[in-house]
Parts: sequence; structure tokens; C-alpha cells
Amino acid sequence: MLTEIRIDGLGVISTATAQFHAGLTVLTGETGAGKTMVVTSLHLLSGARADPGRVRLGAARAVVEGRFTVDDVNAAARAEVGEVLEAAAAQADDDGSVIAIRTVGSDGRSRAHLGGRSVPASVLADFTAPLLTVHGQNDQLRLQRPEQQLGALDQFAGDTVGPLLRKYTVARRSWLDARSELLERTARSRELALEADRLQYALNEIDAVAPEPGEDKRILDEVRRLSDLDSLREAAATAHDALAGPSDAPEDHSGALAALGLARARIESSDDPKLTALAPRLEDAIAVVVDVTTELSSYLSDLPSDPGALDSLLTRQAELKGLTRKYASDVDGVIAWAEDARTRLGSLDVSEEALAKLSAEVDIAAERVREAARKLSTARAKSAGKLAAAVSAELGGLAMGKARLEVAVRPVPAGPQDSAPLTVDGKELHAGPTGVDEVEFRLSAHSGAQSLPLSKSASGGELSRVMLALEVVLASSDHGATMVFDEVDAGVGGRAAVEIGRRLARLARTHQVIVVTHLPQVAAFADTHLVVDKSDDGKGKVNSGVRALTKDERVIELARMLAGLDDTETGRAHAEELLETAKAERANA
Repeated sequence: MLTEIRIDGLGVISTATAQFHAGLTVLTGETGAGKTMVVTSLHLLSGARADPGRVRLGAARAVVEGRFTVDDVNAAARAEVGEVLEAAAAQADDDGSVIAIRTVGSDGRSRAHLGGRSVPASVLADFTAPLLTVHGQNDQLRLQRPEQQLGALDQFAGDTVGPLLRKYTVARRSWLDARSELLERTARSRELALEADRLQYALNEIDAVAPEPGEDKRILDEVRRLSDLDSLREAAATAHDALAGPSDAPEDHSGALAALGLARARIESSDDPKLTALAPRLEDAIAVVVDVTTELSSYLSDLPSDPGALDSLLTRQAELKGLTRKYASDVDGVIAWAEDARTRLGSLDVSEEALAKLSAEVDIAAERVREAARKLSTARAKSAGKLAAAVSAELGGLAMGKARLEVAVRPVPAGPQDSAPLTVDGKELHAGPTGVDEVEFRLSAHSGAQSLPLSKSASGGELSRVMLALEVVLASSDHGATMVFDEVDAGVGGRAAVEIGRRLARLARTHQVIVVTHLPQVAAFADTHLVVDKSDDGKGKVNSGVRALTKDERVIELARMLAGLDDTETGRAHAEELLETAKAERANA
């Protein structure tokens, strides 16, 4: 819901602030006072194109600031808003509200801020999309577009169409993916066959070598060790002989181990306690020497005795290097490349059997799309009649009593440039993202009149009332929390104006509704009445402001709207009577 708006330097408005509440809010004022600027400001907050011509004369920039709350919108809208805020790193205020700001410079530059963050204007559009729907004169023209009419029908149909549309969308995506793969394989069959041959040759070469993970590093370490085999054997043997003594040496020169044993025997034979106390330490030294001697013996026995072992390792190393030169920097990379190549090769089956199998899959996917499209079209056709009847009934109370809206659902023929036509019941149709249908709203303005498309049959005022009737019918969908109507009452008066007010009041039960109006019959239905008035500073500059009216001020304003009777007792009495009538009408609506 929109709770507050501040406008600086926009059109005739120098500075203005307005508070908005739930229910129906009307904005009234003299012609040229700046009511349209309020709607323009909401367009800017909705991400609309910035027009520097709207900047107040003499001002460097126009600034519009809006405060929104999301607690009173449906769960889907809250989730959508939350995603936009998270993506923009925007922050809500302590009270949970979010501030959106749009700045338009007189030089044409535009800036946007959301929740304290600078964002593109498109992010403002994404943020306000589920919260704010503005129906200005240009927005009413959008109702003439086929895609808008299709969206309105689907919105009205709700769960009748929604699941079918989602099923169609999924089926269409699978069909298009399978179709694209078939076309690619068919068109590139020779190229893909060559690629398959190259991959198979490479895999055969790798499989013939059969590298193991980390094998190249292990072989490198082993080759280095074997290259120093003689020096390693000499070092180990010399150390072993020094400890255990050479096998051909006399017993009294049998090495460190014998010397330590002799030293221990001499000490243990002594009667001096200080000397014999050294014996345990010699025992430890003997144990260490024995361990080292044993390990040196094991090391010597493990050294390769085969003179061809090094040559075998060098040969294997050369085989592995042949692979790493072609496919990766090391053996692990070669193994990973081979796994990817096997996967790719598995998808490059371009045999006649494979193409036939894929073609059959495309046919099956196309049949799923066909069936989903038929069900979707049938559901839309059923809902179209209900929507037409509901809107026509609403038009009956909007000075269009004899008007009838028709909602036509037709298949869209495939054009000559259609890359993916879908055959449905023998006809080549365009399978678009929303189905194979197009929707056209046709209006018969009065009894006996020919039914024509809205773009050819509806005047501006009639189009406004069709828009209002449609929004009233669609109100239960909760598409937006706030609805803004500008000039919805154009070209009507009398009882029809009362009916417009009644329907706006009914719409305000589920939505926040803001209406710019010239009709006192509409304004009388408001929960909140704002007036846009202008003042002259005496120096030729005009400024407009927005203020909320008290009950007495409201009577005066309605009297003014009643042909300028604000300064007469008759006018005020008429205004009071109009308020009471509206109050009763709302109670019975």
C-alpha cells in the first residue's frame, strides 16, 4: 500500500506532501491545479520514462518520494517484493516500510533509489509492479493490446488456466530443446561424426596407456631414486659396515656395535658405582645402533637389483608424457579430460538409429505440447464467456447499459518466418510462450451495434469505463495492492457517475484505490478526500499543494464541483445531500 508521497519541483508543484490510507481516496481540484502531476509522480515511481519537460520551470530537478508498506498485500506479492529488495540490497525502515525515490534533472538525467540504495529505474518498476497499478490515459490504451487482453483473461480464469499454462510452458520448453537438438544433429551430422572420430581416437590412445591417478608424480620420484642407485647403495653399505662391521673384518674390528659391547663389558666388570652407573646409557646406545643397523639392512635388500628397472620406468614415463603433451598438463588432467570426452562422445551418436530415436522423442514432445495447448485453449474459451458476461454486467451501470463486451479466443496461425510451428488439428499454429491463442476484446457500444475491437469501437471515456469494469471484475485476484485511476469518469455524469463511485468504493474493499476525478458524485464516495489547489505568490509564479479535507471543507469542495456553488447555501445543502446519498449507496453496495 502507498502510505505517503512527497513531490518537489514537478510541473506546477513546488513542494507537496500527501498521506494515503486504505480504502478510496479521491483527488479533486480546479483544472490546471496539478492533479495530473500526482499521477505523473506515481508513474515515475513505477519506473516510467523520465520527461525533463515535467520539471518545474526554474528548478534544477524534480524529486518524487513514495513510502510503501507490504504487510497488507498477498503472499505472492510480498515474496516478489522481497526478492527485488534482496537483489538490490535495499533496506526497509524500522517500521517495515520501504522508500522509493525518483529524481529527474532538467538536463534529462534520471536517478532512482530504493531502500537507501541507488538502483536502475527498472528495479523501481519491478518493486512497484505487485504493489501499484496506475490507470492513466496512456495505461488505458494498453488495454487495446492483445497481450494485455490475454493477460486479463488468464488473470480472471485464475486456477482454471494457471496450472494448464504452466504445464504448457514446461512441455513447450522440452519440445523446443529436443527439436533444437535434432535440427543441430541433422545439420551438423558430418561435423559431429568427425568430432566423434577424433574423440574416439583420443580415448583409444589414453585407454592403451591406462594412466593411473598421480602416476606421473610417483614415477618421477622413483626415477630420481633409481638414478642415484649406486651412490645410495654405497652410502647405506658403508654406514652398515661402520655399525656392524664388515663381514670379512677381524672380530676385534667388527664395528661400532662390537666397540659398544666391549665398553659395556668393561664398565660392568668394575666395582666403582660411578662407573657402573654408565652401563644403562650404553645399553640404550647399543639398542639404537641395533635398530639403525637392521633398517639399513632392510633398505639395502629393498634396493632394485634388476638393472632394467630404471629403463622400464623411463619408458612408462615417456608414454605418460605423450598424453600430457596432448590432453592436459598432468596425468590427473588427462584422466579428467577422458571422462569429459566419454560424456561428450555419448551425446554425439549421429547414427541413423540415434537420429530416428531423437526424432521420435521430438514427436512425443510435440504431442504433449499439442495436448496442453488444446486444454489451455478450451479453458480460456470457457472463461472468456464468463469474463465477457461479468464485464458487460458492470458496464450496464456505467452509462453503457446496452454495451456488450465480447472476449474472442482464436488460434494464432504460424507465419512464414515461424521457426517452430505447431500442428494442432491440421492447422499450423504459432506456439508462443503463452500458448497458441490470441485474445481480442470486442465492444458493441449499444444494442444493434456491430461488435468491433476496442481500438476501433471505444472512445476515451468508454475505454476508461471498460477498464474500471474489468478491474472490478478482476478485483478478487489481488494483482496489486494500490490502484490509481485518472480520468476514469471522463464523459459521464448523473446516475452513471454515481455508479462509477459505487464501483470504486466496492473495489476499495480489497484494494487501496486512488482516483483523480472532476465529478462530485464520485468524490462523495471517498474515505479520504484530498484537494490539489494552487496559489499565486503575487510575482507571477503559481504553486500547487495537496491537502486533506475536513468534513466541512469537503462539503465546500463538493459544492464547488457542483457548478461552482461553494458560496451558496443551496450548493452546500446539495453537497451534504450527495454525501449522505453516497454513504447510503456504499452501505447497500
